[in-house]
Amino acid sequence: MNDSLVISLLALLLVLSVAALVVGLVALRRTTSNARRISRRNPATVPADLPGLRGEVQALRGEVAEALRHLAVVRYDAFGDMGGRMSWSVAVLDDRGNGVVLTSIHGRSEARTYAKGVTGWVCEQALSPEEEQAVTLAKAG
Repeated sequence: MNDSLVISLLALLLVLSVAALVVGLVALRRTTSNARRISRRNPATVPADLPGLRGEVQALRGEVAEALRHLAVVRYDAFGDMGGRMSWSVAVLDDRGNGVVLTSIHGRSEARTYAKGVTGWVCEQALSPEEEQAVTLAKAG
């Protein structure tokens, strides 16, 4: 490679680096000034409907508590002579531990699926160790 070409490329890289640095500094300055402006807000300028907004947030929290948002899947080999962890148990529960545990046992010629209801993190029916693990993982997550 020619020496003048290498010098030209280095000069171009230097110019691009300086330009990137300038753009980064401008962005940082804008972010910092916005943060200062937000931190200086006067509490008296908070909207008058703040109590209404707090009520809305509380209502939304109540609705979310009933959403099925605790989920865990446990995969395993149900039979010793089979591999691939094709059997599974999944727990789908809300914040109060109400929901369902679904299990599919995969055999050589068929698969069977079971559903067990869960209330308060406890099931009336006996849970397999894998189903218990799914409920425990869902509760932790």
